[in-house]
Amino acid sequence: MFNAADFADNGVAVFPDAFSSDDLAGFRAAVDRLVDEFDPAGVRTVFSTDDQSHARSEYFLTSGDKVRYFLEDEALDADGELVLNKRQALNKIGHAMHDVDPGVATFCRSEGFVRSAEAVGMADPHLLQSMIIFKNPQVGGEVSVHTDHTFLWTEPQSVIGFWVAIDDATVDNGCLWALPGGHHIPVKARFQRTPEGDATKMVVFDEEPYPSQGWVPLEVDAGTLIALHGTLPHYSAPNHSTKPRLAFTLHCIEAAADYPATNWLQRPNLPLAGFSSPNF
Repeated sequence: MFNAADFADNGVAVFPDAFSSDDLAGFRAAVDRLVDEFDPAGVRTVFSTDDQSHARSEYFLTSGDKVRYFLEDEALDADGELVLNKRQALNKIGHAMHDVDPGVATFCRSEGFVRSAEAVGMADPHLLQSMIIFKNPQVGGEVSVHTDHTFLWTEPQSVIGFWVAIDDATVDNGCLWALPGGHHIPVKARFQRTPEGDATKMVVFDEEPYPSQGWVPLEVDAGTLIALHGTLPHYSAPNHSTKPRLAFTLHCIEAAADYPATNWLQRPNLPLAGFSSPNF
C-alpha cells in the first residue's frame, strides 16, 4: 500500500487505522443526527459529477459556508418527487460541517487528520471543504475521474484531499480508484464561476483523457485515511452491492496559497481556520 514517504512520487498515501472505533462511532452519531435534521421538502438538487446542472443552483453555489443536502439521481421520480427514504436518497452532505457542526468539527480536528496532514508535508493547512458521502447500497452513484485542484483551485496548487473510510471500502461497494503518479500530469480543466458569479463553467485546458492503464483500487478497512494530492486523478464506481460505503472527505489548502474569488466554493461569512482553530 502507498505510504507517506512516497507521497511526492505517487500522489497518494494510505494511513490504516487512522481513526479508532470510538472516533468512527462519534462520527456516525453526527451523521445520524444530520440525517434526522434533514427536511427533504423543497430539496431537489441532485448531485452528479457527469451532469453539472446542480452547479447552476443557488442552493449549491451558496453551500460553502453551510450544511446542504444533495440527492442521488434515483431518489426522484419523473415529477421530481422523492421515491426513497431520506437517508437512502442522499448522495452527500456538504460543504462546511467541519466549521458549523460540532460533531463533525470534533472529528475533523482529531489526530488522524492532523498527523496525516503533517506526514504529507502540509505546512499550515486550512480546512476548506467537508463532505459526507453516502454511496448507499444499490443506488450510490459513480464519481467520475477528476482532480481536486480542478474544483478547489489555489495559486500555487495546494489542495490535498483526506478521504476516510467509515465503512470498509471494496471494489464491490465502490471504493476509490487512483492513478499513482498521475499528479505529475498537468491538470486538464478548471471548474469556476462565470463572471456574473451566479453560474459555473468548466474551462478545459486539455481534452486528452487520462491514461486508461495504471489505475489501482484502494480497498481499505473502516478507519483508514487516504490522502490524495490535488492533481491526482481518482474516481469511484457505483455501489451496486448490498453493503454500504459511507465515507468522509476533508479538503485542506495551505494558508499561504491564493484562493481565487472565481472558485465555485466561497465562504463569505466564514473565515478559513486550521486544525487548532474551529470556527464555533
